[in-house]
Parts: sequence; structure tokens; C-alpha cells
Amino acid sequence: MKLPWLSAVLLGVKSVTALAPITAIGNKFFTPDGKQFFIKGIAYQLTEDDPLIDTEQCTRDAELMKTLGTNTIRVYHVDPKSDHTECMKVLDNAGIYALIDLDTFDTYINPNNPSWDQRQHDRYAEVMDAFITYDNVLGFFVGNEIITQHSQSAAAPFIKAATRDMKAHRDRKGHRQVPIGYSAADIAELRPMLQDYLTCGGNSSEGVDFFALNSYEWCDPSTYSTSGYANLQAEAKNFPVPIFFSETGCNVPGPRLFEDQAAIFGPEMVNDWSGAIIYEWIQEANNYGLISYGPVPPATAAEDGTNVKGGFSRRGTPTPVLPDFENLKTQWANVKPTGIEKKDYEAGKGVSTRACPTSTQGGWLINGNVKLPAVGETFKGEFTTAPSVTVAPTASPSAGSGGQQGGGEGASKKNPAPANRVVLKGMVAGLVGVMVIFLVWL
Repeated sequence: MKLPWLSAVLLGVKSVTALAPITAIGNKFFTPDGKQFFIKGIAYQLTEDDPLIDTEQCTRDAELMKTLGTNTIRVYHVDPKSDHTECMKVLDNAGIYALIDLDTFDTYINPNNPSWDQRQHDRYAEVMDAFITYDNVLGFFVGNEIITQHSQSAAAPFIKAATRDMKAHRDRKGHRQVPIGYSAADIAELRPMLQDYLTCGGNSSEGVDFFALNSYEWCDPSTYSTSGYANLQAEAKNFPVPIFFSETGCNVPGPRLFEDQAAIFGPEMVNDWSGAIIYEWIQEANNYGLISYGPVPPATAAEDGTNVKGGFSRRGTPTPVLPDFENLKTQWANVKPTGIEKKDYEAGKGVSTRACPTSTQGGWLINGNVKLPAVGETFKGEFTTAPSVTVAPTASPSAGSGGQQGGGEGASKKNPAPANRVVLKGMVAGLVGVMVIFLVWL
């Protein structure tokens, strides 16, 4: 049965407040009218399948997201062969942009045996082509948590190669300049080097357009100083491209108060950070959900993978999980960052140039800037050094001992990301890559 207000959407009626494309300039996002854009986002993946092909469900969810104050969603897995027009229109009408991951369960860059082949390239490009024409696509991720330990840092040039080739594909096809970036795990001993490496070298055709972090450091009750956010801010100061939280929202001990939002959008961080995406929309066994689709089905309920999976309903009328939903709604209503006008912003002024990090014994493996692998290359055990126009600036907070700031102990190790996320790729790096396909929804 269709919802009464769904008919207009299905008839293709476009909102008079249709969203216009966001651009990345320097380390800020801007709207076409010159306002700085800050992400208030939700991770949205109902099952491991594409959530943007069910128009009725998109409509139900987008309406409630709008009341929450959401302006962005992140979607980890999509089917490029499906039609997303109606769901993207529903999101547009609700004032919601989308960040789309380009990789899938069988195309992500394997950190233990990194390669970048034609199949991966074509699949990434296929996803890009399926979404890039929508004005409310904010950006694309070329990877999610690929590197989670020192021994995997040799995968970094392959992440950068994917960025290079997706930018080239975008430009060759005459698409608009949709930002392309990376979503990293919050590992204190790797984060400073990785974020600097992905933006170093001086070649904008190879570096990421934004850098994002999956961080669960702030567990209420906490503060800016005790949570670890002060260290994150020190390493993000004057970062050369937009930086934001691609996942956040620790649920220990619970309920979630989301008091970190006041810091992210407040005076401590707002000059350098572009917002946050809360993990996650749907309630599951990990207890990170902002909504549920009704009571937990009985153990005898048939699991069809679409309506019921992992013991939880996956579609229906979204009902807020309280008090978490209302707590986030209140926090977002109270933070109203204005940022800087585009006309007053000089992209290169006050933005740091990050040096390519040097390798360390038993630590980061990439020594300075290196030649990126071409399509079809696998890691051969070493990389060829390449010239770099970026040098170690004294203002770079992550130069030298950046990986040991805050005692070198990442709060992410105390408060790890949800262990049963369907989006896990890098977090399962200790397993054989193909096992990701068989992740069990808890």
C-alpha cells in the first residue's frame, strides 16, 4: 500500500528547494550561493544490499531524517545497474545529500595483498557513473578502513592510485567535479601518516579531495580534552582538504548523548572540520541504531534477507530509538555553524601543505612520495621514489612524531568501532579477503 504522500514523488514532482551541487575548495565545502556546508549525516545501510532502490522505504526514512536535522547520508554498498532516480529525488526533496562508497565486498583494495586491477577500476567507475549525474551526490569514497595496522600501509599508494584513476575517469567523461576521498579507521599510530600521505606530493590529480575518519573516541560522558578530540584537532589544524567524521557515535555506556557534536560544530573544531556522520540509522544487535522498524521478530520468523535479517526488521515504518534519537535531534538543533563565506575565503591561505611521511622501523612503510601503481599492478615489495613538491613544514602537526601525540595510544583502541558492521573491509584485514563476502549480520 502506497503512502498518501508518495504519489507526488513517483510522478516525478521536483521540489522547489532542489539541492544544488556542493564543491570542495581548499579545506571547506561550499554551496553554489557561497555558504560553507557542514555535514550532519547518518550512515544508511539497511542490509548489505542497495538501500536506494526501494522508493517507498526511502520516502519513509527521508521524512524522519528530515525531522532529525539530517542533511547527508552515507551509503556503503549500491548496485550500479539499478535505477536510483526516485530515491535520489526523495532525498533531494528532503534536503539530503548522499556520500557513496565506490568499492564493494569483492572489489575493495586488499590490504594484505594490495593491487589495483582493471576489474576494480571498471566497477568503481560503474558506480560513479550511476550516481554522478545527481546534483545531491556530495562525494565518493574510494575505500573504507582499508589500512588498520602498520604492515598494511603498503596499500596506501593503491588507495591513491584508485583516487587518481577515478578523478581521471570523472574528468574524461566531462562529469562535474564531485569530490573523491577516503574513509579511514581511527588508529593513532597510522592516522597522521595516512592523512598526510593521501594529500602530499603536490599533484592534485592524485590526492584525495577530502579525508574522513571513522572515530569512536568520544564516549559520553566525556569532554573535548579527555575524549581524544583535542589530539584529532591538532592533527587536522589547517588540513589541506575538507576533513570530517565519516562515522562517529560511541554507544558505551549508553544512552548516547552525542555531546561531541557541540565540539565538532563549536569553536574548538569548526574552523577545520566539516561535520560528522552518525553511525547508524537502523537498530541491530550492535545497538547503534537511531530507529527501528518495529519489535524484534520472533525467532521463528522467516529471514528473507530483505524484510527480516539477523533477527531485525529491515523495512517498514521507522520508529525513533529513544532517547538517542531525541538526544541527537537536540544536539543538531543547538549547533548552527555559519563558517566562512566563499567570497571571503582564500583557498591557499592558512592551509598547510603536508609532507609525505617517511618510513619508520616497524611502523609506516612508505618512505616519502612514491610512484603510484598503474592499473593492473600488484605490490612487488617496494616502490619507486617520486619527486614531491611538498616538504616538511614546521607548521605541520603530524610531521615527525605526529603518530605519538596523545601518548601514542589511540582512543579507538579503547572504544572500537562496531564489530559487526556490514561495511567492514579493513577491519577484517587479518582474514582472507574473500571472507568479507560471508560476514554474518548479527
